[in-house]
Amino acid sequence: MRAIFLSLCLWLAIGIANAAEPDEVLADPALEERAKAIDMQLRCVVCQSQSIAESNAPLAKDLRILVRERISAGESDQEVIDYIVERYGSYVLLKPPVQGNTVFLWVFPAFALVIGTLGVFLVLRNQKPTVAAKDDLSDEEEATVQRIIDERG
Repeated sequence: MRAIFLSLCLWLAIGIANAAEPDEVLADPALEERAKAIDMQLRCVVCQSQSIAESNAPLAKDLRILVRERISAGESDQEVIDYIVERYGSYVLLKPPVQGNTVFLWVFPAFALVIGTLGVFLVLRNQKPTVAAKDDLSDEEEATVQRIIDERG
């Protein structure tokens, strides 16, 4: 049991750990915090489900270094992001902007929710009641039910 708990803790720690290596870290803590914030906004195009801050892929490392170089050169956060988007496209953003080629990403969840809710409503509306109606009982069954009710009442 202890081994399972330790394995779970290590697994969770791996997901939380920052992939930035010591040679990537900027000396100025304020600049490093800016770089980390930018890293969390950019997708690793190799891993596709991780930010470059979380990924250990060589391309993610190159992007982290590029972010830090541009911040050190005096660029604003938006200028750094714009530069990387210019090179890799808007796909590199973990939160893509609403535009012609990303409308589906923004509209589909709401559309799926509406369709799913409508489907559940229609299924529940068309279900027949599972409890037998009074008209479905024979005279003997009705008498039995009435006797039970009278005994409890």
